[in-house]
Amino acid sequence: MKQSLSIKVLIVFAAISALGACTHRVDVAAKEPITINLNVKVDHEIRVKVDKELDNLFSDDSELF
Repeated sequence: MKQSLSIKVLIVFAAISALGACTHRVDVAAKEPITINLNVKVDHEIRVKVDKELDNLFSDDSELF
């Protein structure tokens, strides 16, 4: 009984080792190196329009704050 158990363990270990040895291999070969040019120009403009009433409300003379 002890011998059959050790044989089963050995078979399971061999099967796990065989499956662990299987690895996928992907080769990516290019004739020229890959070049990425990032010429980016970001222009932004922020426009804030304040009504005359709001401007007067937030002025230094007002006691709002």
